[in-house]
Amino acid sequence: MSITPERKQALLQEYATKTGDTGSPEVQVAILTERITNLTDHFKSHVKDNHSRRGLLKMVSQRRQLLDYVKRQDEQRYRTLIERLGIRR
Repeated sequence: MSITPERKQALLQEYATKTGDTGSPEVQVAILTERITNLTDHFKSHVKDNHSRRGLLKMVSQRRQLLDYVKRQDEQRYRTLIERLGIRR
């Protein structure tokens, strides 16, 4: 359910806004999106796993808050990010 360190580094390289960037909203949203995708696949075979479902809902809520922040700061940056990640909105 968690992402591998190699995949996390790949996401950091792809979505970082500058060198050494690990905390920008773009990077955080990309990592959360990867974790949400993994959990969604997990629920296809573990339908009754309600404890993990609660964690999924918290991650979705956190991603939504970060996306709202990016949208408030810069609308174009927001549109680019959701397009790159393939998030519908």
